[in-house]
Amino acid sequence: MKLADSKTFFNALADETRLRILNLLSEGELCVCDLIRVLKEPQSKISRHLAYLRRARLVESRKKGLWMHYRLAPQSARISAALLRSLQQGRRDFAEFKKDLKEFNRCKGSLAACCN
Repeated sequence: MKLADSKTFFNALADETRLRILNLLSEGELCVCDLIRVLKEPQSKISRHLAYLRRARLVESRKKGLWMHYRLAPQSARISAALLRSLQQGRRDFAEFKKDLKEFNRCKGSLAACCN
């Protein structure tokens, strides 16, 4: 990783919505519609933050029909991999993350219904 790339990486981690998205993607691949439903945010906001995370190489995407699916990207730089592991290990320390995970688990059976 170049030092200039690290600026984008750290800026990506400096936003609450992007951290909430990364928290949910720790559960596995999710459709944009799933993130909208769990986070209760408009599609435009979620998509904008996902685009930022994609530019920072924190997430990967694939298209299925009309919807995009996102997952955490493998991290080749040791520092980025370590930071993401730390975020995942401490994710139950944040009230927002707990709330999102609770909503995710409540909706789990009906997620990705938009894609079927």
